[in-house]
Amino acid sequence: QAAKMKLKHNINPLLLHFINFIILVYSFVTYIPWYIFSGSRQAIAKAKQVKAKPVNNKPGGVYRSVNSLHCLASVLYPGCDTLDKVFKYAKTKFKDKKLLGTREILKEEDEIQPSGKVFKKVILGKYTWLSYEDVYIKAVNFGNGLAVLGQQPKTNIAIFCETRAEWMIAAQACFMCNYQLVTLYATLGGPAIVHGLNETEVTTIITSKELMQTKLKEIVSQVPLLRHIITVDGKPTTWSEFPKGVIVHTMASVQAMGAKADTGNKPQARPAPSDIAVIMYTSGSTGVPKGVMISHCNIIAGITGMAERIPNLGEKDVYIGYLPLAHVLELSAELVCLSHGCRIGYSSPQTLADQSSKIKKGSKGDVTTLKPTLMAAVPEIMDRIYKNVMNKVNEMTSFQRNLFILAYNYKMEQISKGYSTPLCDSLIFRKVRLLLGGKIRILLCGGAPLSAATQRFMNICFCCPVGQGYGLTESAGAGTITEVWDYTTGRVGAPLVCCEIKLMNWEEGGYYNSDKPYPRGEILIGGQNVTVGYYKNEVRTKKDFSVDENGQRWLHTGDIGEFHQDGCLKIIDRKKDLVKLQAGEYVSLGKVEAALKNLPLVDNICAYASSFHSYVIGFVVPNQKELAELARKKGFKGTWEEICNSPEMEKEVLKVLAEAAMAANLEKFEIPVKIRLSPDPWTPETGLVTDAFKLKRKELTAYYQMDIDRMYGKNVK
Repeated sequence: QAAKMKLKHNINPLLLHFINFIILVYSFVTYIPWYIFSGSRQAIAKAKQVKAKPVNNKPGGVYRSVNSLHCLASVLYPGCDTLDKVFKYAKTKFKDKKLLGTREILKEEDEIQPSGKVFKKVILGKYTWLSYEDVYIKAVNFGNGLAVLGQQPKTNIAIFCETRAEWMIAAQACFMCNYQLVTLYATLGGPAIVHGLNETEVTTIITSKELMQTKLKEIVSQVPLLRHIITVDGKPTTWSEFPKGVIVHTMASVQAMGAKADTGNKPQARPAPSDIAVIMYTSGSTGVPKGVMISHCNIIAGITGMAERIPNLGEKDVYIGYLPLAHVLELSAELVCLSHGCRIGYSSPQTLADQSSKIKKGSKGDVTTLKPTLMAAVPEIMDRIYKNVMNKVNEMTSFQRNLFILAYNYKMEQISKGYSTPLCDSLIFRKVRLLLGGKIRILLCGGAPLSAATQRFMNICFCCPVGQGYGLTESAGAGTITEVWDYTTGRVGAPLVCCEIKLMNWEEGGYYNSDKPYPRGEILIGGQNVTVGYYKNEVRTKKDFSVDENGQRWLHTGDIGEFHQDGCLKIIDRKKDLVKLQAGEYVSLGKVEAALKNLPLVDNICAYASSFHSYVIGFVVPNQKELAELARKKGFKGTWEEICNSPEMEKEVLKVLAEAAMAANLEKFEIPVKIRLSPDPWTPETGLVTDAFKLKRKELTAYYQMDIDRMYGKNVK
């Protein structure tokens, strides 16, 4: 695998032999001092250790981390069994330490592009910080202010806002007062937002001026119970468009109400561990998002498990927060930091790096200013960095490029043996490291699978481990995370100390927990982090969750995994036909097929999407009469096979599909971008469909593998 990921150079073979000889001598000379003084020996030993094992030897047995074989961990600090207690503990321990940081906006400019488009550019100043104490007081006041507005304990309140310090302050206020926080992605479409707000019957929504103007204004009239809108960033300019009975407040004015309120004589309703902390809406396969009910003890168990995988986590760490806080990965990561004395500096994908779209040329992006030590990323962002660096490498002079490639390939070999390369790191990769501020010590990656090549690239160029994680909103984000010294690629690590995992046979897919060499099956996660279920959706809750004879809750993930000898999990398939694209959007393949199946031109269709790519492709069995007619109209002559194999006809059919998809209200990312026309129909005899003519996705994928590679632009041998 390493050979496949190496970069290609064009160096004279004789010179190459000489360089390899020098490297050999260098490796030999430096090996002995490295062996004596470096801590890497322990790391190599740790990498080879078993990380999780089955509690018993029966097939389908439960796997636990070796650090929690006898008892799963569920509490971060003794006695801190709810999120308000965790924050109070942290506030007492880290009082005047900096907690939340935001960059001041020095200047906003409109930059007119050659195309005539106007881009907003900003020049940002340094980070200004709120201490633990500051955040605590702001949260207490906000919670009391919401009570003045009539918010009752154990009732719902919505937050629909970009990732920023006020989001965390509002969340902490809700945790203290036992309000159930309903979270909605800022990127959700109108109907999905309306659904979430009406299903949870919220009367108050916390938002920003921009989202209020761009998203909420159009839908407020469809949310009849809404009474209060609170903007976190000051007064909006226009008030008049809102329906009667809806009042717009600023967060500061609600905090002022709370500071004045007399709460002395009223005992505060503190949450119990089993009370709901968050109702987190997540994309559903049917198009309507589902609200996952996450309790205080679910979140605490989850962050206990995550924190254990980050060595030496503490006050020296700085975390950069830019992913959506309405996503369980970001919320958990920030709560891990808050409970361990780390600073959180806020950012956004548009201002993250010096090259980001909103940063004015010549001014500094957020990573350069903040210099974070910890960062969470989704594969799409890592792939973007990978492409940027590779483009820069290609622009170098031949000498520089070959030097970089030699160092890259040398380091890849060293890493796979468990060795470090301090000389290459300081001479060659220092510049690349500076793209993320230069101080990153761990990159956490979740949300979708990361390709082996990108993971290796991050290890090499950013000189830090990439922790790949696997978890779901339904498991409070916790499941597995790789150990920092595990440099293998393509796996998601061992179960966290808060949960256990077992594999259940899935007969239709042909996966069994008795399979050799590795047990395979549907991944079931059990533990305190497994959530309460879906809000107002008993049927779906019963389908996805179960309780065993010991009262332990299990989540049936629908993902297929295999356990390796060292107890690490690898995700190998998906039971449902819901695929998460590289950028994080969910595509229901069945929905795409349903929208296009009834076209006269289409006899049968199978949509296909890969989490390593950002678009959908499809295989189509065209209707012979209709396609022949279309070919005639376009002046294309040829046999049936030639028509089906013609790129020109593929384009024509794609146009028809795209029109139908738009008419069926499919999202842009759901519309197939490339297709393969199949001259032969799919019948049960071909093994590509069942007797009931249902698609067999696995067989179709194998059958069309070369076409898939072609459509995703891979080099087909």
